[in-house]
Amino acid sequence: MAGVAFVALLGAASFRAAPGPLIVSLHEERGWSTTTMSAAISVNLVLYGLTAPFAAALMQRFGLRRVTGVALLLTAAGAGLSVFAQQAWQLVLTWGLLIGLGTGSMALVFAATVANAWFVRRRGLVLGILTAGGAAGQLVFLPVVAALAESTGWQVASLVVAGAALAVLPVVVLVLRDRPADLGLRPYGADPGTPIEVDPPPPAGGAARVALGALRTAMRNRSFWALAGAFAICGATTNGLIGIHFIPSAHDHGMATTTAAGLLAVVGVFDIAGTIASGWLTDRFDPRYLLLGYYVFRGVGLALLPLLLAESVHPSMLAFIVVYGLDWVATVPPTVVLCRRIFGDRGTIVFGWVFAAHQLGAAAAALGAGVIREQFGTYTWAFLGGAGLCVVAAVLSIGLRRSVPPVPPPGGTPAAPVTGAAAADLTP
Repeated sequence: MAGVAFVALLGAASFRAAPGPLIVSLHEERGWSTTTMSAAISVNLVLYGLTAPFAAALMQRFGLRRVTGVALLLTAAGAGLSVFAQQAWQLVLTWGLLIGLGTGSMALVFAATVANAWFVRRRGLVLGILTAGGAAGQLVFLPVVAALAESTGWQVASLVVAGAALAVLPVVVLVLRDRPADLGLRPYGADPGTPIEVDPPPPAGGAARVALGALRTAMRNRSFWALAGAFAICGATTNGLIGIHFIPSAHDHGMATTTAAGLLAVVGVFDIAGTIASGWLTDRFDPRYLLLGYYVFRGVGLALLPLLLAESVHPSMLAFIVVYGLDWVATVPPTVVLCRRIFGDRGTIVFGWVFAAHQLGAAAAALGAGVIREQFGTYTWAFLGGAGLCVVAAVLSIGLRRSVPPVPPPGGTPAAPVTGAAAADLTP
């Protein structure tokens, strides 16, 4: 199941590699400004985040397989139909609405749902592996998209993205299962005496009610705001700033688009290693200190980046790429575990809302960096601003309390205590 989920995330992540390389091609062919294209990407990033908590509730109610299948179809439709876009609003419709809803219905809540449903022990490690699926998607598709956009046009590159989403659909439909009980199994690492719940009742109320109820409960806890604020900065300094604007900023300094895309692909290589390592560390150390270290290293990298950009690749730039790659989404496993620890069984849906904050931060940075580039003629102030935000994220993360009992659901009934192997897995 972890392998199938990894493949599904890889296919859905294909679009995450597309906007950066395609910005230059679209500007040259359609004449659209950086701000116009950044706006379409920002809509995508907002929906990518805001869809997540509702998708988590839908997965609880209708199952992983159905929601994931629809999500892949939406992603393929958005990428495929974008080749017909002649006006900016059509790009917003395809890149923004369709792909935003599709990728947001999977995203990291899909990884969290699989890990929480199928694993008790090694949950952090599995979260790291599944999160690395997105990095693998970037690694596989980014050079391909960049090369196709430069040699055959952005339309062919978009069709390749659509094909990638469709290619993994049969695997999801035929192999993925909603829960271990569907195969007569217990979650990995569960107590052997735990009964197998063959047909657990769906959550009461609709998906929207469940998602919004989890948000209302979480908003009463200061830890939620700290987690959401730090993760918003995480999104701003990865997907929004570097993921979208690194290639155009490198192009400003004379670097070829394919070379810059290759550097981002190297980020993907080290992201896989860094995220899996972060999952392993999360099973063993206090997640707060991990987050502190991740945000500090990221801030230093962003502060130095304006000095490193050049026409050609040099050792200092490679050092930046390695460090930023190791740190790219290493924040995910500790953040998911903290959500589970603080909010109990609602942790996955609450993480969906935290992830929504991540994407709101990404959207703001994607649009803001585009505006800064057009106003000042350089991305320098955007990178320095991102470095300052990383300091704020580090402070928010270390300020979380070490041990927090699960927040009870509405009505005052305490959340079920975590015992046995699960308790060992969640206790620092």
